[in-house]
Amino acid sequence: MFLSMHNWMRAEPIEVTIRRLAKYGYDSIEIEGEPKKYNTKEVRQLLKEHHLNCFGSVSLMFEGRDLIHADEAVRASTVQYLKDCITMVKELEGREMTIVPSQVGKVKAMASPEEEWAWAVEGLKEIYAHSEKAGVVLGLEPLNRFETNFLNRHDQAILLANEVGPNCGVCLDAFHINIEEADLHQAILNTGKKLVAFHVADNNRMACGQGDYDWVRLVTTLKAAGYDSALTVEFVAPLDRTPANPYKNAMAAAEAELTPEQLKFIEDHGSGVLSDEFYSWLVEISAKTLKHAIEKVEGR
Repeated sequence: MFLSMHNWMRAEPIEVTIRRLAKYGYDSIEIEGEPKKYNTKEVRQLLKEHHLNCFGSVSLMFEGRDLIHADEAVRASTVQYLKDCITMVKELEGREMTIVPSQVGKVKAMASPEEEWAWAVEGLKEIYAHSEKAGVVLGLEPLNRFETNFLNRHDQAILLANEVGPNCGVCLDAFHINIEEADLHQAILNTGKKLVAFHVADNNRMACGQGDYDWVRLVTTLKAAGYDSALTVEFVAPLDRTPANPYKNAMAAAEAELTPEQLKFIEDHGSGVLSDEFYSWLVEISAKTLKHAIEKVEGR
């Protein structure tokens, strides 16, 4: 297993992100799904200079990006958006595309369960055909019930993946499965070979090591399931605005390149704009915690 990290949680130039990941010993990045934002040739060169790889990307399902939306035009534009993300991953020499099928934060249905399922399958099959040609594997990610009314558990994601195509996989997230699964370790084992990506934050969605997860047990379970790929860090730090706040250096002003859509997405996840000092500290803690677990399990 190796360390990776998302970059959607903090708006900053990609070169700043890449330098930070290299500094704290990460191996790769799972870049935010904003294909119009990046010059892939330049990003690929930056990664090479810092001895990092692109593991893949993750869809950012803002309003208007939704494979189960009642508006056919929205569904069609979402399919194109996800295909563009896959092309970006290919150009960055990545191998996996994590897809959340519906808009994050949308918990009210627009159609019957049967219609929603059919729309998801239809759209994902078109995306899957594109990913197969690009040599990029899809990973369908279930989120907790407060962020989506569609995929919440591993068994739902497996069923959908099986309908999409034989190489369509599942991405699980340590935070979400801690909420939704009766036994999160069994959920990982049940997913087995379908597991193509794994996102990590602690049970409170803080940095790995700042909650009550047994990371050695979790890595052991992943190995038992046959997973030996990226552990992609995705903490979303809550901001404490009370006198009890233990992190006085957490909050910062918005970065210049933070769009209103990005800010809303971060706030909808229960966070806000973090200072560079605080964010970097969380990146470092996660790396140390995960490296220790991997080394203990793999006997390095």
